[in-house]
Amino acid sequence: MSRPAPEDVRTIACVGAGVIGGGWVAYFLARGYRVVAWDPTEDAETRLRHLVEAAWPALTELGLSDGASLDHLTVEHDLATACAAAEFVQESAPEDLELKRTLLADIDAATPVDVVISSSTSGYGMSEMQVRCAHPERTVVGHPFNPPYLIPLVEVVGGEQTSPEVVAWTSDFFRHTGKSVITMDREVPGFIANRLQEAMWREALHMVAAGEATVEQIDLSITDGPGLRWAIHGPLLTFHLAGGQGGMAHMLDHFGPSLQSPWTRLVAAELTPELRDAVVEGCEREADGRRIDDLVQERDRGVIAILRALGRV
Repeated sequence: MSRPAPEDVRTIACVGAGVIGGGWVAYFLARGYRVVAWDPTEDAETRLRHLVEAAWPALTELGLSDGASLDHLTVEHDLATACAAAEFVQESAPEDLELKRTLLADIDAATPVDVVISSSTSGYGMSEMQVRCAHPERTVVGHPFNPPYLIPLVEVVGGEQTSPEVVAWTSDFFRHTGKSVITMDREVPGFIANRLQEAMWREALHMVAAGEATVEQIDLSITDGPGLRWAIHGPLLTFHLAGGQGGMAHMLDHFGPSLQSPWTRLVAAELTPELRDAVVEGCEREADGRRIDDLVQERDRGVIAILRALGRV
């Protein structure tokens, strides 16, 4: 078979059906695709269908594509069968490099040769994952954000052996499905958004470890502070406005010296048992009896409200 145009894809294989893979399944179903899912764990189908059904109300509120149906989901127990009829593959296995290398090679062997294989990896570069594939030129990173059925962004980047045409095709495909796409010019460990998230995560752990802030205070500092601005303009344009009429130039000239202030510690905090327990207990306090399913629904309602307020749905 020849590679279909991005808009002609009808059947998608989702390999890996955990939180990310299941989120992809829900998203693609809502966009009207037929989805074939595969996951090696014993209770994978039960967990996957629970996740998809839990996501469906949010997806329905956002608006389902014509023909979207839960009935278009098939769960296969054989990887080769799952990939055989796919016109696009999204791999979402756990972050284990050896597992990724082996699984991508197996997907490559089972999938028609012109079909693009995309990986949801959150940190590995495709160059280090595609080494065992017979056709590495059609492997590419399509890095989503949790939950993939709700957060628009996908970061797309190829590896050393990936065809530029495949990178362009993948970006076009994700845009066609309704995603916001960053097509990266080069591989960067952790990509763009995760590197920024990681910096904040490290500083948050340092503050908890040092007794400088609680879990609840850290979360509130973002949800009721800069997070509200970031949803509109992002961190750099936010600082551009901080410079007043002088914009970023004035902001850098005025606040630039503070870059030398000891405001952050980007080296990771040692994850001691005490720090681990403090963060876990803080999250439990903040959840205040709300189950994971309750928090998922709360998050989904909030994100939908923000997207609506910004005119993005």
